[in-house]
Amino acid sequence: MSYKKIADSNAIKGRGAVSQRDSRFSDLQREQFDDGWYQDYEQSQRSHKTEVYLETPKTIISRNQSPDVPFEQSINPYRGCEHGCIYCFSRPSHAYLDLSPGLDFETKLTAKMHAADILRKQLLAPNYQCKPVALGANTDPYQPIERHYTITRELLLTLQEFDHPCTITTKSSLVERDLDIISDMAKKQLIHINLSFTTMDTTLSRALEPRATSPLRRLKTITTLKRAGVPVNILLAPVIPVLTDPEMETILQAVAKAGADTASYILLRLPLELVALFTEWLQQHYPDKANHVIQQIQQTRQGKHNDASFEHRASGQGHIADMISQRFKLASQKNHLSQSPNTLNCELFQPHPVQINLF
Repeated sequence: MSYKKIADSNAIKGRGAVSQRDSRFSDLQREQFDDGWYQDYEQSQRSHKTEVYLETPKTIISRNQSPDVPFEQSINPYRGCEHGCIYCFSRPSHAYLDLSPGLDFETKLTAKMHAADILRKQLLAPNYQCKPVALGANTDPYQPIERHYTITRELLLTLQEFDHPCTITTKSSLVERDLDIISDMAKKQLIHINLSFTTMDTTLSRALEPRATSPLRRLKTITTLKRAGVPVNILLAPVIPVLTDPEMETILQAVAKAGADTASYILLRLPLELVALFTEWLQQHYPDKANHVIQQIQQTRQGKHNDASFEHRASGQGHIADMISQRFKLASQKNHLSQSPNTLNCELFQPHPVQINLF
Protein backbone atom coordinates (compact mmCIF):
# COMPACT_ATOMS: atom_id res chain seq x y z
CA MET A 1 0.00 0.00 0.00
CA SER A 2 1.37 3.44 -0.90
CA TYR A 3 1.36 6.32 1.56
CA LYS A 4 1.44 10.02 0.87
CA LYS A 5 3.25 12.38 3.20
CA ILE A 6 0.79 13.85 5.64
CA ALA A 7 1.18 17.43 4.44
CA ASP A 8 3.63 19.67 2.66
CA SER A 9 7.08 20.21 4.18
CA ASN A 10 6.08 23.49 5.83
CA ALA A 11 3.19 21.82 7.68
CA ILE A 12 5.48 19.38 9.47
CA LYS A 13 8.49 21.59 9.99
CA GLY A 14 10.55 20.29 12.91
CA ARG A 15 9.32 16.72 12.53
CA GLY A 16 11.25 13.78 11.13
CA ALA A 17 8.52 11.43 9.89
CA VAL A 18 6.47 12.44 6.88
CA SER A 19 3.49 10.18 7.61
CA GLN A 20 1.39 8.81 10.44
CA ARG A 21 1.96 5.23 9.36
CA ASP A 22 -0.14 2.65 11.20
CA SER A 23 1.71 0.16 13.38
CA ARG A 24 2.10 -3.51 12.57
CA PHE A 25 -0.48 -4.33 15.27
CA SER A 26 -3.25 -2.09 13.88
CA ASP A 27 -6.46 -3.83 12.79
CA LEU A 28 -6.85 -1.28 10.00
CA GLN A 29 -4.24 0.18 7.68
CA ARG A 30 -5.14 3.76 6.75
CA GLU A 31 -3.85 5.83 3.86
CA GLN A 32 -3.54 9.61 3.79
CA PHE A 33 -5.47 11.16 0.92
CA ASP A 34 -5.52 14.77 -0.21
CA ASP A 35 -9.17 15.58 -0.95
CA GLY A 36 -8.37 19.12 -2.05
CA TRP A 37 -9.80 20.89 1.00
CA TYR A 38 -7.62 23.75 2.18
CA GLN A 39 -5.76 23.35 5.47
CA ASP A 40 -3.92 26.39 6.77
CA TYR A 41 -0.45 26.29 8.27
CA GLU A 42 -1.50 27.06 11.88
CA GLN A 43 -4.13 24.30 11.84
CA SER A 44 -1.66 21.72 10.57
CA GLN A 45 0.93 22.75 13.17
CA ARG A 46 -1.59 22.29 15.98
CA SER A 47 -2.34 18.77 14.75
CA HIS A 48 1.33 17.84 15.24
CA LYS A 49 1.90 19.52 18.57
CA THR A 50 3.85 17.60 21.24
CA GLU A 51 1.68 15.87 23.83
CA VAL A 52 3.17 14.40 27.01
CA TYR A 53 1.43 11.67 29.01
CA LEU A 54 2.42 10.89 32.59
CA GLU A 55 3.12 7.37 33.81
CA THR A 56 4.30 5.95 37.14
CA PRO A 57 6.02 2.64 36.36
CA LYS A 58 6.44 -0.17 38.87
CA THR A 59 10.15 -0.56 38.05
CA ILE A 60 12.59 1.70 36.24
CA ILE A 61 15.63 -0.52 35.54
CA SER A 62 15.42 -2.72 32.43
CA ARG A 63 17.67 -5.76 32.06
CA ASN A 64 19.42 -6.81 28.88
CA GLN A 65 21.22 -10.06 27.99
CA SER A 66 22.19 -9.34 24.38
CA PRO A 67 25.88 -10.22 23.95
CA ASP A 68 26.49 -7.38 21.47
CA VAL A 69 25.18 -4.63 23.79
CA PRO A 70 27.80 -3.16 26.18
CA PHE A 71 25.50 -2.90 29.20
CA GLU A 72 23.22 -5.17 31.20
CA GLN A 73 21.02 -2.52 32.82
CA SER A 74 19.35 0.55 31.36
CA ILE A 75 16.91 3.30 32.30
CA ASN A 76 14.73 5.22 29.86
CA PRO A 77 13.08 8.24 31.55
CA TYR A 78 10.75 8.75 28.57
CA ARG A 79 8.90 6.84 25.87
CA GLY A 80 9.15 8.31 22.40
CA CYS A 81 11.55 11.09 21.52
CA GLU A 82 10.89 14.66 20.44
CA HIS A 83 14.22 14.84 18.60
CA GLY A 84 12.36 13.11 15.76
CA CYS A 85 15.37 11.28 14.27
CA ILE A 86 13.94 9.47 11.25
CA TYR A 87 16.52 6.66 11.52
CA CYS A 88 15.80 5.79 15.18
CA PHE A 89 15.66 2.03 15.73
CA SER A 90 13.29 2.62 18.68
CA ARG A 91 10.43 3.91 16.53
CA PRO A 92 8.81 0.45 16.14
CA SER A 93 8.53 0.18 19.96
CA HIS A 94 5.75 2.81 19.88
CA ALA A 95 3.54 0.18 18.26
CA TYR A 96 3.32 -1.58 21.66
CA LEU A 97 1.49 1.52 22.93
CA ASP A 98 -0.98 1.29 20.04
CA LEU A 99 0.61 4.39 18.55
CA SER A 100 2.24 5.10 15.21
CA PRO A 101 6.02 4.68 14.91
CA GLY A 102 5.76 7.69 12.58
CA LEU A 103 4.66 11.09 13.84
CA ASP A 104 3.25 9.67 17.10
CA PHE A 105 6.76 8.59 18.13
CA GLU A 106 7.93 12.20 18.19
CA THR A 107 4.69 13.93 19.24
CA LYS A 108 2.99 11.58 21.72
CA LEU A 109 5.53 11.12 24.50
CA THR A 110 5.42 9.55 27.96
CA ALA A 111 7.27 10.89 31.00
CA LYS A 112 7.99 8.36 33.75
CA MET A 113 7.12 10.22 36.92
CA HIS A 114 8.73 9.47 40.31
CA ALA A 115 11.48 7.59 38.45
CA ALA A 116 14.15 8.56 41.00
CA ASP A 117 12.06 7.27 43.92
CA ILE A 118 11.47 3.99 42.10
CA LEU A 119 15.18 3.72 41.31
CA ARG A 120 16.03 4.24 44.98
CA LYS A 121 13.78 1.34 45.99
CA GLN A 122 15.41 -0.94 43.43
CA LEU A 123 18.92 0.01 44.53
CA LEU A 124 18.00 -0.65 48.18
CA ALA A 125 16.67 -4.13 47.42
CA PRO A 126 18.68 -6.81 49.34
CA ASN A 127 19.40 -8.83 46.18
CA TYR A 128 20.47 -5.87 44.00
CA GLN A 129 23.86 -6.31 42.29
CA CYS A 130 25.70 -3.20 41.15
CA LYS A 131 26.39 -3.05 37.41
CA PRO A 132 26.67 0.11 35.26
CA VAL A 133 23.33 1.56 34.21
CA ALA A 134 22.88 3.03 30.72
CA LEU A 135 20.74 6.17 30.66
CA GLY A 136 19.18 6.55 27.24
CA ALA A 137 19.24 3.12 25.62
CA ASN A 138 16.02 3.59 23.63
CA THR A 139 15.25 7.31 23.69
CA ASP A 140 17.36 10.35 24.47
CA PRO A 141 17.32 11.20 28.20
CA TYR A 142 18.06 14.85 27.30
CA GLN A 143 15.37 15.32 24.68
CA PRO A 144 13.64 18.75 24.82
CA ILE A 145 10.94 17.84 27.39
CA GLU A 146 13.68 17.05 29.95
CA ARG A 147 14.01 20.83 30.42
CA HIS A 148 10.57 20.79 32.04
CA TYR A 149 10.38 17.38 33.73
CA THR A 150 14.04 17.05 34.90
CA ILE A 151 13.61 13.29 35.36
CA THR A 152 17.12 12.55 34.08
CA ARG A 153 18.67 14.99 36.53
CA GLU A 154 16.77 13.43 39.43
CA LEU A 155 17.95 9.97 38.39
CA LEU A 156 21.55 11.19 38.23
CA LEU A 157 21.29 12.68 41.72
CA THR A 158 20.15 9.30 43.04
CA LEU A 159 22.94 7.44 41.25
CA GLN A 160 25.44 9.98 42.61
CA GLU A 161 24.16 9.47 46.14
CA PHE A 162 24.71 5.71 45.88
CA ASP A 163 28.05 6.05 44.04
CA HIS A 164 26.50 3.97 41.29
CA PRO A 165 28.23 3.89 37.86
CA CYS A 166 26.34 4.87 34.74
CA THR A 167 26.68 5.91 31.12
CA ILE A 168 24.66 8.56 29.30
CA THR A 169 23.90 8.38 25.57
CA THR A 170 22.63 11.62 24.07
CA LYS A 171 22.89 14.01 21.14
CA SER A 172 21.85 17.03 23.21
CA SER A 173 23.93 19.85 24.68
CA LEU A 174 21.41 19.90 27.56
CA VAL A 175 23.71 17.37 29.23
CA GLU A 176 25.88 20.37 30.19
CA ARG A 177 23.17 21.47 32.62
CA ASP A 178 24.03 18.55 34.90
CA LEU A 179 27.78 19.04 34.79
CA ASP A 180 27.87 19.59 38.56
CA ILE A 181 26.73 15.98 39.09
CA ILE A 182 28.52 14.45 36.13
CA SER A 183 31.93 15.97 36.88
CA ASP A 184 31.75 14.81 40.50
CA MET A 185 30.93 11.26 39.39
CA ALA A 186 33.71 11.37 36.80
CA LYS A 187 36.29 12.01 39.53
CA LYS A 188 35.35 8.60 40.97
CA GLN A 189 35.33 6.85 37.57
CA LEU A 190 31.56 6.43 37.80
CA ILE A 191 30.45 7.87 34.47
CA HIS A 192 31.20 8.43 30.83
CA ILE A 193 29.18 10.19 28.14
CA ASN A 194 28.33 8.72 24.73
CA LEU A 195 27.73 11.72 22.48
CA SER A 196 26.00 10.74 19.26
CA PHE A 197 26.96 12.14 15.84
CA THR A 198 25.47 11.32 12.44
CA THR A 199 26.56 14.17 10.19
CA MET A 200 28.37 17.53 10.29
CA ASP A 201 26.15 18.87 7.49
CA THR A 202 23.69 21.24 9.21
CA THR A 203 21.13 21.02 6.38
CA LEU A 204 21.14 17.23 6.45
CA SER A 205 21.06 17.23 10.26
CA ARG A 206 17.94 19.41 10.35
CA ALA A 207 16.15 16.91 8.12
CA LEU A 208 17.51 13.72 9.76
CA GLU A 209 17.18 14.79 13.41
CA PRO A 210 15.08 17.98 13.36
CA ARG A 211 14.94 18.83 17.07
CA ALA A 212 18.38 17.64 18.11
CA THR A 213 21.29 19.91 18.99
CA SER A 214 23.20 21.06 15.90
CA PRO A 215 26.46 19.20 15.11
CA LEU A 216 28.61 22.30 15.68
CA ARG A 217 27.02 22.88 19.08
CA ARG A 218 27.71 19.26 19.97
CA LEU A 219 31.40 19.81 19.28
CA LYS A 220 31.36 22.55 21.92
CA THR A 221 29.72 20.11 24.32
CA ILE A 222 32.63 17.68 23.85
CA THR A 223 35.07 20.43 24.82
CA THR A 224 32.98 21.50 27.81
CA LEU A 225 32.77 17.94 29.14
CA LYS A 226 36.45 17.29 28.51
CA ARG A 227 37.51 20.43 30.42
CA ALA A 228 35.38 19.23 33.34
CA GLY A 229 37.25 15.91 33.39
CA VAL A 230 34.40 13.85 31.95
CA PRO A 231 35.33 10.97 29.57
CA VAL A 232 33.59 11.39 26.19
CA ASN A 233 32.94 8.56 23.75
CA ILE A 234 31.72 9.50 20.28
CA LEU A 235 29.05 7.24 18.86
CA LEU A 236 28.76 7.52 15.08
CA ALA A 237 25.20 6.31 14.89
CA PRO A 238 23.90 5.46 12.53
CA VAL A 239 26.34 5.42 9.67
CA ILE A 240 24.10 5.68 6.59
CA PRO A 241 25.59 4.37 3.34
CA VAL A 242 25.85 7.05 0.61
CA LEU A 243 24.19 9.70 2.76
CA THR A 244 26.56 10.09 5.74
CA ASP A 245 29.34 7.50 5.42
CA PRO A 246 31.49 9.85 3.25
CA GLU A 247 31.77 12.13 6.31
CA MET A 248 33.23 9.50 8.65
CA GLU A 249 36.83 10.72 8.50
CA THR A 250 35.78 14.38 8.77
CA ILE A 251 33.63 13.72 11.85
CA LEU A 252 36.31 11.70 13.64
CA GLN A 253 38.89 14.40 12.99
CA ALA A 254 36.54 17.12 14.31
CA VAL A 255 35.52 15.28 17.48
CA ALA A 256 39.12 14.34 18.28
CA LYS A 257 40.14 17.99 17.95
CA ALA A 258 37.25 18.94 20.26
CA GLY A 259 38.56 16.56 22.95
CA ALA A 260 36.82 13.20 22.53
CA ASP A 261 38.58 10.20 24.09
CA THR A 262 37.09 7.22 22.27
CA ALA A 263 34.80 6.43 19.35
CA SER A 264 32.54 3.65 18.10
CA TYR A 265 29.96 3.33 15.34
CA ILE A 266 26.72 1.56 14.42
CA LEU A 267 25.65 0.88 10.84
CA LEU A 268 22.06 1.75 9.92
CA ARG A 269 19.51 -1.05 9.95
CA LEU A 270 15.78 -0.74 9.23
CA PRO A 271 13.62 -3.02 11.40
CA LEU A 272 9.84 -3.37 10.98
CA GLU A 273 8.01 -0.08 10.25
CA LEU A 274 11.28 1.80 9.96
CA VAL A 275 11.76 0.52 6.40
CA ALA A 276 8.72 2.39 5.07
CA LEU A 277 9.27 5.45 7.26
CA PHE A 278 12.89 5.90 6.21
CA THR A 279 12.07 5.23 2.54
CA GLU A 280 9.33 7.89 2.66
CA TRP A 281 11.78 10.33 4.20
CA LEU A 282 14.38 9.64 1.50
CA GLN A 283 11.84 10.13 -1.27
CA GLN A 284 10.73 13.41 0.29
CA HIS A 285 14.16 14.92 1.05
CA TYR A 286 16.66 13.13 -1.23
CA PRO A 287 14.68 11.54 -4.10
CA ASP A 288 17.74 11.44 -6.38
CA LYS A 289 19.66 9.32 -3.85
CA ALA A 290 16.80 7.21 -2.43
CA ASN A 291 17.26 4.05 -4.52
CA HIS A 292 21.04 4.11 -4.16
CA VAL A 293 20.85 4.44 -0.35
CA ILE A 294 18.34 1.60 0.01
CA GLN A 295 20.32 -0.67 -2.31
CA GLN A 296 23.52 -0.15 -0.33
CA ILE A 297 21.72 -0.75 2.97
CA GLN A 298 20.49 -4.05 1.56
CA GLN A 299 24.02 -4.95 0.46
CA THR A 300 25.16 -4.63 4.08
CA ARG A 301 22.25 -6.81 5.29
CA GLN A 302 22.41 -9.81 2.95
CA GLY A 303 19.82 -8.36 0.60
CA LYS A 304 17.44 -7.37 3.42
CA HIS A 305 16.77 -4.13 5.24
CA ASN A 306 17.60 -5.52 8.66
CA ASP A 307 19.72 -8.22 10.22
CA ALA A 308 18.89 -8.71 13.91
CA SER A 309 21.61 -11.29 14.59
CA PHE A 310 23.85 -10.31 17.50
CA GLU A 311 26.98 -10.82 15.44
CA HIS A 312 26.09 -8.46 12.59
CA ARG A 313 23.34 -6.03 13.57
CA ALA A 314 25.70 -3.24 14.66
CA SER A 315 28.26 -3.54 11.85
CA GLY A 316 26.54 -5.38 8.98
CA GLN A 317 28.37 -7.69 6.61
CA GLY A 318 29.59 -7.78 3.02
CA HIS A 319 32.18 -5.73 1.16
CA ILE A 320 30.51 -2.33 1.83
CA ALA A 321 30.23 -3.02 5.56
CA ASP A 322 33.82 -4.27 5.63
CA MET A 323 35.06 -1.14 3.88
CA ILE A 324 33.22 1.11 6.38
CA SER A 325 34.73 -0.88 9.25
CA GLN A 326 38.26 -0.55 7.87
CA ARG A 327 37.85 3.17 7.24
CA PHE A 328 36.59 3.68 10.79
CA LYS A 329 39.55 1.83 12.31
CA LEU A 330 42.09 3.74 10.23
CA ALA A 331 40.50 7.14 10.95
CA SER A 332 40.25 6.34 14.67
CA GLN A 333 43.92 5.38 14.82
CA LYS A 334 44.95 8.47 12.88
CA ASN A 335 43.07 10.70 15.32
CA HIS A 336 44.23 8.79 18.43
CA LEU A 337 40.72 7.68 19.34
CA SER A 338 40.53 4.43 21.28
CA GLN A 339 37.59 2.10 20.54
CA SER A 340 36.80 1.10 24.12
CA PRO A 341 35.92 3.47 26.96
CA ASN A 342 37.51 2.84 30.36
CA THR A 343 35.76 0.41 32.69
CA LEU A 344 33.53 2.07 35.25
CA ASN A 345 34.04 1.53 38.99
CA CYS A 346 31.45 -0.67 40.73
CA GLU A 347 33.44 -1.00 43.96
CA LEU A 348 32.27 2.31 45.46
CA PHE A 349 28.56 1.43 45.39
CA GLN A 350 26.88 2.12 48.73
CA PRO A 351 23.77 -0.06 49.05
CA HIS A 352 22.71 1.97 52.10
CA PRO A 353 24.11 5.51 51.71
CA VAL A 354 24.36 7.60 54.86
CA GLN A 355 21.59 10.17 55.11
CA ILE A 356 22.83 13.53 56.36
CA ASN A 357 20.71 14.94 59.20
CA LEU A 358 20.31 18.67 58.59
CA PHE A 359 18.30 19.30 61.78
